Amino acid sequence: MVRYVQTVPAPADPYTGDRLLRSWLDRQLGPDGHAAARHRLTALAADVTGPLRAAHADAEAHPPTLRRYGPWGERIDQVRTSAGWQAQRAAAARHAVVALPYLPSARGTWGAAARVVQHALLHLYGPESATFSCPVAMADGAAALLSLPDVDREVRDAWLPRLTATDPATAITSGQWMTESQGGSDLGRSGTVARRDEHGRWRLTGEKWFCSAADSAMAVALARPDGAGGGSRVLVPFLVPRYAADSPLRADGVDPDAPAPGVRLHRLKDKLGTWALPTAEIGLSDAYAVPLGDPDVPGLSRAMTLVVVTRVHNAAAAAGGMRRGLAYARAFADARQVAGGTLADSPLHRATLGALAVDAAGAFVLAGHAFTLLGRTEVGADPAAAAELRIVAPLAKLATGRLAVASAVEYVEAFGGAGYVEDTGVPRLLRDAQVLPIWEGTTNVLALDVLRATAREDAAGPLLGRLDRAVDTARSMAPALADALAAARAELGDALAEVTADPKGVAVVAGARGLALRLAYALAAALLVEQAETGDELAEVAARLWARRRLRGEDIAVDAHHHLEVLC
Repeated sequence: MVRYVQTVPAPADPYTGDRLLRSWLDRQLGPDGHAAARHRLTALAADVTGPLRAAHADAEAHPPTLRRYGPWGERIDQVRTSAGWQAQRAAAARHAVVALPYLPSARGTWGAAARVVQHALLHLYGPESATFSCPVAMADGAAALLSLPDVDREVRDAWLPRLTATDPATAITSGQWMTESQGGSDLGRSGTVARRDEHGRWRLTGEKWFCSAADSAMAVALARPDGAGGGSRVLVPFLVPRYAADSPLRADGVDPDAPAPGVRLHRLKDKLGTWALPTAEIGLSDAYAVPLGDPDVPGLSRAMTLVVVTRVHNAAAAAGGMRRGLAYARAFADARQVAGGTLADSPLHRATLGALAVDAAGAFVLAGHAFTLLGRTEVGADPAAAAELRIVAPLAKLATGRLAVASAVEYVEAFGGAGYVEDTGVPRLLRDAQVLPIWEGTTNVLALDVLRATAREDAAGPLLGRLDRAVDTARSMAPALADALAAARAELGDALAEVTADPKGVAVVAGARGLALRLAYALAAALLVEQAETGDELAEVAARLWARRRLRGEDIAVDAHHHLEVLC
């Protein structure tokens, strides 16, 4: 008897096979701008489908380990990572996944839209990077923070070129040491203290509970300057060298790859997912650090520069993972024989895949729009973009994080029993998706952030204006779509007026999550309408089905089945 072996074809090229990505780049960059980016995207896609896919598997199979002591008993706290992890590190630098928006050549070519090109790179790179997309995000956030004008020039010149290097031999990444066990998202309870020593150098003492990318060369840590008082506003972001080579406290003869004096790794975290990513509990005891900005000025608002960047990266990771999971599920459905045909011939399965494609499209435009606004904020200091980004960053992050988990559940199920077997790599889609609603603020934390932005800064104004314009655009495209958008706009306008009138009211706070999701879903519909206005058939179909499903709560199964070939 011949043993049956299921063939699973590789999905389409992640760049040429993604019509929404390519159409989005045409609109955002123009034909010439997209043409200028094509060689970068083609090269990265080739790496993703070849050596990086293998590196991803290797990093997953060989998670990091912590070696605490050397052969003679010295404390070395060495994080050992796999060859696959190192290959992902090199590729991130070589393809300028962090560096691109900081390169003068990129800004000269694309201006503010360099962030659009970066988002496209992340969309290709992230889903099979073994979550090296996490240190990429934190390195980008640290680079943005170092780029602020009030950061000491010597500090910027020493570290920013390393974070934005494209040579793997010199490029570094950054960690982000903010979470503490007693406070979590309540930063006001942070206990890490910063004091000056007799030489005027800053030293940090405290315990950081969840420190991802613990093998990075530096980290940005929040600390409370001695005597600064309580609360979160007075916290200051500090740059902490991870290794002895970068610490002036290093004693003669100490291995430069040893931990910086005062930095100790207690343990690596045993996590549900992101297995290849070294995440640690780290203790600081008079560790050398440098403030990023004036330490006598409350610094939490400066730290938010980093947080905004990492939040939009989180959205990109969610949307990219959804699109790649869809590609794998569709490739499997095209090959899997069931009931006399392929799984892709089944109207029920086609409807399932079509609905997932609609969600992937909605997530993509949310993430893409956030990067567009980020670029306009950084290049040209566009005040309108900055105002809209204030609410779009948390909305994009919270909505895509939840969509990614829901989609990953479906992708695992789409493979049947094989989806539950680790050897296939499919379970990772769910394990790794589950962190996305948690990193950089949970859904509830971000929903409260949306309330604050609405009440204190009228941040919802730009979003409502975008919805108004989308209603007008949709009238000639699909009247039912325009009606759904208009109804959502009216309901959201009333809800946001209640927020402004009583931002701390029980009804307002209790309903914050629902309001934030409705805002995000309406925004995604508007963005799909804007994309569809260029003649993008996929965006138009996705806009109509998204509005029916997410704004009206309708079942879209029949139309998702009929439009599967358009959607994916």
